[in-house]
Amino acid sequence: MLVTRYRNPYQTTTRDRFDLFNEFFKQFENEEPKEVFDFTPAVNTREGEDAYYIDVDLPGVKKEDVEISVDKNILTIKGKREVRNEVKEEDYYRIESAYGTFSRSFTLPEKVDVENIEAKSQNGVLEIVIPKLKVIKDSTKKIEIK
Repeated sequence: MLVTRYRNPYQTTTRDRFDLFNEFFKQFENEEPKEVFDFTPAVNTREGEDAYYIDVDLPGVKKEDVEISVDKNILTIKGKREVRNEVKEEDYYRIESAYGTFSRSFTLPEKVDVENIEAKSQNGVLEIVIPKLKVIKDSTKKIEIK
């Protein structure tokens, strides 16, 4: 049987207090600012005959605050949301604010035309159109022997 010494959790020593004090201040050392992701926008994807489509719900987000990029066959959508609802009435004043960044990434299929990806924003919905590469089907090519 292992015997351990009872320690009263409500009784602290000077050393315990210093350890707690040091732990508190260590959290502020060498800390770089981190991005805050407040929300993850809803996304709908679908495939058409000639293209893939990605619809992203971004209510209240301006198109200038959204960045779309493709790197190594990964499509990334980043942006920031700054929403401020302010109501001034005779007997009260209210402000509701929502700020933050978001990021969504998607791995693209192999046979897409990355150079001709298009995006448009309308009524709080961002639509990204990713055209498929044209593949010639059922074509027979004769190769001459030299």
